[in-house]
Amino acid sequence: MDKVSPEVMLAFYRRLYPFKSIFHWLNHQPTPESLFVKREIAFNLPGDVIIRYNSFNDHDEFKKQVCKLNPTRFEIGPVYTSRPRDRKTARPGSFNPMQRELVFDIDMTDYDPIRTCCSDADICKRCWSFISAAVRVLDTAIRDQFGYQHLLWVYSGRRGIHLWISDKEAMGLTDEQRKAIVNWLTVVPKDESKRLNVRFGSRALPASLQTALDHLAVVFSELILYDQDCFASPEGYEALLKLIPDTRVVEALRSEWTAPSSSQDKWKSFKTQIKTYTKNSSQRALLTAAMEDIILQYTYPRLDENVSKKRNHLLKAPFCVHPKTGRVCVPIDPERIEEFDPESVPTVGQLLAELDTVAESAEHHSDWERTSLKPYVDMLEKHNLRIMEEVRKEKRGSDMSW
Repeated sequence: MDKVSPEVMLAFYRRLYPFKSIFHWLNHQPTPESLFVKREIAFNLPGDVIIRYNSFNDHDEFKKQVCKLNPTRFEIGPVYTSRPRDRKTARPGSFNPMQRELVFDIDMTDYDPIRTCCSDADICKRCWSFISAAVRVLDTAIRDQFGYQHLLWVYSGRRGIHLWISDKEAMGLTDEQRKAIVNWLTVVPKDESKRLNVRFGSRALPASLQTALDHLAVVFSELILYDQDCFASPEGYEALLKLIPDTRVVEALRSEWTAPSSSQDKWKSFKTQIKTYTKNSSQRALLTAAMEDIILQYTYPRLDENVSKKRNHLLKAPFCVHPKTGRVCVPIDPERIEEFDPESVPTVGQLLAELDTVAESAEHHSDWERTSLKPYVDMLEKHNLRIMEEVRKEKRGSDMSW
């Protein structure tokens, strides 16, 4: 798709971008608080120009500046000790990031070594299954292991997905704590030829990974063996053989696989080789563990760790337009992630065309209710209500304690 013109972007910001909903999401309350007022917003302008450390008193001021600058996109940063726009007058050393959503980024290009339908920036409904498997696992892990509830999943507009966690405890995590969480949730090594190292000296998987494995074993069969057929080519099956810790089995499989066969057949023959060892032998246990690790290696979420570790990291705001595709970065319901099709996400051109088919509005206010953007903004609004309700409960509790 051609680049989105500045005129189209300006019309989008004036009429469709849900500034009030984004304000409520960042602020956690209906009236401006420090979570919004001391929040950094960075604007990306044509020519790779970034204007950082902008901050605003309310959503109207925010919208006015966006319409004035007409950025290609804007990014959200942390809440600082003072207003970012006043940082130059702050006492030396006193301007620091204090709070920020815990964020995660899963990018389809990290699956390039194993996906067979697309590569680089391309994405289709088939390889989206890698992302949907990752969302299922990560959403469950974060809720069950850390107890966080306010998770907002947002399609990046092109080839990935972002997660924003707005729980009070998550907002206050230090960089060291964020790094520890990311390290705990990172399973797949960057070097594809290296085996997983997740068993901590014993043959048993940690309980959290065992739970994930039960789901991912099904995904592996459907996605890796059948749909993507990852081991059909010599390159594909050689990558698999590197992960098998038994020279005899590797050589037996390599000689067998010189004849063309499907990934399903190759996986069956790997299982058959495992059974050549007696039931309770250490070698059979080692290979069974390796088989489980391979399932995790091919299907477990692949995280862009650098996005999550630092509070001052910038991340593209929901409902921005991806400049290459024209698609809007919309929230996604994790419960229906398998149904999501990235190619069905509305483009900015489509939304403005939808507005043209209804009666013209005299004012430049948000008309998203009259377009296919509505269900996505509604999803954010429901998310915001849950956050605000929790803040109200906290306030009532602190008032009663007096």
